[in-house]
Amino acid sequence: MILESPSEPSREELIALVRAQAAQIAALVAENAALKARIAELERRLGLNSSNSGKPPSSDGLKRPARVRSLREKSKRKPGGQKGHAGETLRQISEPDNIENHFPPACAECGAALTREMAQQGHAARQVFDLPEPKPLIVTEHRAHTCCCAACGARTRAAFPEGVNAPAPYGARIAAFVVYLAHYQLPPEARLATLMVEFMADLFGVKLSAATLAAMSGADVSSAAS
Repeated sequence: MILESPSEPSREELIALVRAQAAQIAALVAENAALKARIAELERRLGLNSSNSGKPPSSDGLKRPARVRSLREKSKRKPGGQKGHAGETLRQISEPDNIENHFPPACAECGAALTREMAQQGHAARQVFDLPEPKPLIVTEHRAHTCCCAACGARTRAAFPEGVNAPAPYGARIAAFVVYLAHYQLPPEARLATLMVEFMADLFGVKLSAATLAAMSGADVSSAAS
């Protein structure tokens, strides 16, 4: 009796499965957060007494808390963030990568047409921080030149940089990205090769084989295999 091997899931089925798993994970995270909040509230209620709530002292029973005076000296600093403290707020930079100028098309009072030549000095600026648009791979050609010695006439060719050990290898950055996806994001091993091949093709236009992915994820990123 010959058993038929199950057919591989289609791309749409894989995407649907990933979305379903993501929804399940989000639901579990929300449930976990709700349980943690419930536990914190119960612990807070258990810790309430006459010294930290509006409960009367008679409700403390035999477990009346001892009055402890704080030994901390009063600080002269004002409450809140101190002057000079580096915050986490996103701030504008002096040299943005791109600048887009916007000019009003018409006068706000009379409706007459306006042109950029009518612009006055000065402007209001806002900066948007975003991911760069995915682009095809950058190809760097290494040329090893040969020089002829004037003293003896011998010809010596320059050595290629470390890692450039084939006519067309992949670089260390793409290998590092593959290693990150394979080892840090930990996708299901059964679908690892398929997902990564499609991901690299869709995002960067790179058609990697399963063998190349295996070589990259198992090798040192400084010596990426082609």
